[in-house]
Amino acid sequence: MKNKTRFLLSVILLGFVINLSLQAQTVDDLQRERKQIQERILTTNKQIKQTEKKEKASLSKLDFLKRNLKERKNLINSYGKEISLLDKKINELTAQKKELETQLEKLKQDYAKLIQKTQANRSSYSKLMFLLSSNNFDQTLRRVRYLQEFTNYRKEQAQRIEKVKLEIALKTDSLDTHKGSKSRALKAKELEAAKLKQDENNEKVMLASLQQEEKKLRDEYRIQQSKRNQIDNKIEQIIAEEIRKAEARRRAEAAQKQAEELRKKLAEERKIKEERDRKAAEERKLAEAKKAKEKTSTSTTAKTETSKAAETPVIAEATTKTAETVAKSAETARESSGTSAVVYEMSREESLLSGGFEQNRGRLPWPVERGSITGHYGVQPHPVLKHVQIDNKGVYFQSPAGTNARAVFDGVVERRFSLPGSGNAIIIQHGNYRTLYGNLTNIYVRTGDRVKAKQAIGQIYTDDENGGKTELIFQVWSGLTRLNPENWISR
Repeated sequence: MKNKTRFLLSVILLGFVINLSLQAQTVDDLQRERKQIQERILTTNKQIKQTEKKEKASLSKLDFLKRNLKERKNLINSYGKEISLLDKKINELTAQKKELETQLEKLKQDYAKLIQKTQANRSSYSKLMFLLSSNNFDQTLRRVRYLQEFTNYRKEQAQRIEKVKLEIALKTDSLDTHKGSKSRALKAKELEAAKLKQDENNEKVMLASLQQEEKKLRDEYRIQQSKRNQIDNKIEQIIAEEIRKAEARRRAEAAQKQAEELRKKLAEERKIKEERDRKAAEERKLAEAKKAKEKTSTSTTAKTETSKAAETPVIAEATTKTAETVAKSAETARESSGTSAVVYEMSREESLLSGGFEQNRGRLPWPVERGSITGHYGVQPHPVLKHVQIDNKGVYFQSPAGTNARAVFDGVVERRFSLPGSGNAIIIQHGNYRTLYGNLTNIYVRTGDRVKAKQAIGQIYTDDENGGKTELIFQVWSGLTRLNPENWISR
């Protein structure tokens, strides 16, 4: 009994969730979503045609086919959601139309009865006799008012009938529109389903062809993986180096600030001492002018002041040595590159950038305006080779030739450098966070430049020898920790 109750509750809850999800999205939302999917499919198809020019690009073509399959399924799912929404709307309109028709029928029946009752008294003579047969003047006024209200009621009934007729006509038009939209959506869904089947067949053919060249693919994979390992190692070294440099700068600035504060403190102490000495000198002059009977007291005061004066060179010497020690420490910190790679204390501006970057987790724009993800972050199975794992340290975006890479958030260009066999790269600092953009050819920014979100920073390199592949390497770092970029960018 309990299991049956749980099952019924689960079914009810599932229906409620599905209903909410359908209500959350409108037909317009789904149409906008479909337009974006169709644009991505169009871009992917262009890239598939480009890869057909080169035999080496067969793996890339397989990636594109897989991506097209995924987008095609999303498109079919979108049509399915629209059809469900249209069905729901059609059912609502049908129910509303039926209710209006029932209401219209009742109004017509009431109006017919009304007409029948008044048919015998339609002439002006009957109305006049009705008024003249009143017992008194008040009754005559009431009958006049009754006749007026009765006439108005008949007009209102006729107007209500016309209004309901108009509403029924509008509901009928709306029903026809929604039914037409549903019919078009069903046809489009069937068409996409046929294309999906064709894409699945193409993928099977391509996969079978590639599996026949397994040895060649394994050799290519080893070369590619070795190249990626070199790139990842260099990126890791450069990130660590930039963190060490930033930490050394921070230490030097802190030491310099401490030395400056000490200098100010010593200057203040010297100023206080000079003021004290001046007052002591004035007191000595006053003491010498006093009477002879105060001579003993004056001598004692003079000895005390002499003792204080004797201590002054010792204090000055000690403070001077302390200042020199702090200054040397500051100089040493400036010259040192640092030995530990820990997260340093950030300035106020860096803290603001870091906080803003973190608050936009999952909402950052893509580092490319057009394109798609061809390599996901982390360990994943090879698309063709069995028992082979791919370990991506970042996300790979493939775009049409000539596409620019763009900053995903406001920041400062920390470094430009070259990657082994993969063009140039840029690191942008966002406080304690850093983003890396690799495989660039033309770079539009310099080290130290401040950039804004979505600002173009360089053009992605197009590899003509690999089927015109235009692929961006994108990574996100927090200190020395790599993060999954897909958790930071918008879906």
